[in-house]
Amino acid sequence: MRPAPHLSLPVGVLVERRPATSPWIDHVFTPAAALPGEAEAQPWSVVTQEGDVVTFFVGTATVALYVSETGNYRDNLASGEPKLWVVLRPTGVDPPYDLLAVTADPSEGEGFAGGDDLVEPVPMPPSIYDAIADFVAEHHVERTFFKRARDRADPEALSRKPPAGHPKRE
Repeated sequence: MRPAPHLSLPVGVLVERRPATSPWIDHVFTPAAALPGEAEAQPWSVVTQEGDVVTFFVGTATVALYVSETGNYRDNLASGEPKLWVVLRPTGVDPPYDLLAVTADPSEGEGFAGGDDLVEPVPMPPSIYDAIADFVAEHHVERTFFKRARDRADPEALSRKPPAGHPKRE
């Protein structure tokens, strides 16, 4: 079980629905943005509609920050284009997705990928960037890497033993 986060930052998530080019599905949903703070809007409220492209507010999630992950947050901030990873879980009904998580940890975002969940990075808002940068500056401790020395293999232990009753075995 993961410990409680040291800091939680609320973010609202916007998702775009576009017409699909596939004959098997009608629409494609893509996380479009994360907005700092909590929103008053109801989940899956229409924010904008421009032609066939509709932007929805899908809900509010919290970006949980842990002291043990400050190295990952620091690397994300230093990337030049810091991101938040939005994770949506398909429901099979309407609305088509539940907002599962939003994270600033690239490793955690990658960990959500690979299943049925929709995982996409979105640009990190400046106020979230500032809060994470302050968190990293306050809590990051540089850890030195220690390479373990492996024991040398015994070549005789790896060789084939003669069968039982063989003169070299005795």
